[in-house]
Amino acid sequence: MFCNLVGAIFMANENQFKLFTKFIATRGVEEYRQTIPIWVRPEDTILEIGCEWGTTSTVIWEKCKNIIATDISIDCIKVARTKYPEIRFETLDAFNIRRAMELGSDFSKIYIDMSGLSSYRALLDVISLTNMYASVFKPEAIIIKSGSLKQFARNCVNWKRG
Repeated sequence: MFCNLVGAIFMANENQFKLFTKFIATRGVEEYRQTIPIWVRPEDTILEIGCEWGTTSTVIWEKCKNIIATDISIDCIKVARTKYPEIRFETLDAFNIRRAMELGSDFSKIYIDMSGLSSYRALLDVISLTNMYASVFKPEAIIIKSGSLKQFARNCVNWKRG
């Protein structure tokens, strides 16, 4: 099953064009956090990727208690758990989708703030990552802090014939 899932994620097929997930591209922490009052509802289940020490996690938690905040760094997770024991913190390499699936399957929103995803060279990683999470979890929205994605989206035009 996992091989079929990976194939469905990384191979171009009709399913990738049937996603209904909204991708919200933000630039900088301020913009990223400004989305929380608009996109987060109390009944949501949130996966946060790249929580570092949990500062944004607490802002999300104020609106929605159902949050799993993750970071690749065990040191950051230890600090976050100490500072904010009421929030669930886990280690996660964002590109390890199998580990992400072990955390849950019903995420309605996914917040992504990973260092290095704002450079122009990282644009393909950003697109791959967001498509992978949208395909697997089918959240309503993925909010991502990525200047490169925001710039790319700003320059895109959705062609409509006729």
